[in-house]
Amino acid sequence: MKKAFSVCAFYLLVAVIVLYAVFPFYYAIVSSLKPASQLFHVDYFPVFWDWHNYVSVFREQPFANNILNSLLVSFSVVALSTLLGVTAAYSLGRVRFRGRRTLLITVLAVSMFPQVAVLSGMFELIRLLGLYNNLAGLSLSYMIFTLPFTVWVLTTFMRDLPKELEEAALMDGADTWTILTRVFMPLMLPVLVTTGLLAFIAAWNEFLFALTFTLTNEQRTVPVAIALITGGSAHELPWGNIMAASVIVTVPIVVLVLVFQKRIVSGLTAGAIKG
Repeated sequence: MKKAFSVCAFYLLVAVIVLYAVFPFYYAIVSSLKPASQLFHVDYFPVFWDWHNYVSVFREQPFANNILNSLLVSFSVVALSTLLGVTAAYSLGRVRFRGRRTLLITVLAVSMFPQVAVLSGMFELIRLLGLYNNLAGLSLSYMIFTLPFTVWVLTTFMRDLPKELEEAALMDGADTWTILTRVFMPLMLPVLVTTGLLAFIAAWNEFLFALTFTLTNEQRTVPVAIALITGGSAHELPWGNIMAASVIVTVPIVVLVLVFQKRIVSGLTAGAIKG
């Protein structure tokens, strides 16, 4: 009896969590399929199948270009974070040198600063480099919160890899780059997928830097483009377009998580148990 109650309580808790997490996205889908005259009528199930809002998002603004901008920035952030994170993790996790622990703590401390605290300094750096209103400037600025996390997670995993693998590769004449790319990286695939996906999500959803460091619609990413969908007054906001745009930019993240869910779990639990 007690076991059955525990099982029921567990599944009830899971159902509540799933409902809390999924319902906003589900209701956005239902709202995005409504005509403008029905948007403020509460419906919990799809009653209308009007695709006009999705068409309007692309017709009334360069939303396809905004999606392309987000894709370019997000993939460049993932590539840079992975490349720099792996090489830094090898140095911090496998090479002994003075101040290694202090450097690793410093890397972690950088990620603790809120974006607002570094916004003005980053803005001056972007202007100094001539990257204002440029996608490269966004990629550079996003590294400030994706790279520390990537380095810390990869260093923890790199430190637990067997030394015998590295010693055997050295005896076979492999250099450091070969050991890193041919020996260690295949073993690190789950954690690389996890950190890469988290970096992609962070870059895809980032708003403050994208709003501050871009000026024209052609250079804006999707979070800023959605925020700037406006009407004449609060009651005249094109809520249908906003809901449709929100669904469009959320679907890729959901698909990525579903596709890589097994590797994500493996990456998050990697190094938790030493064997």
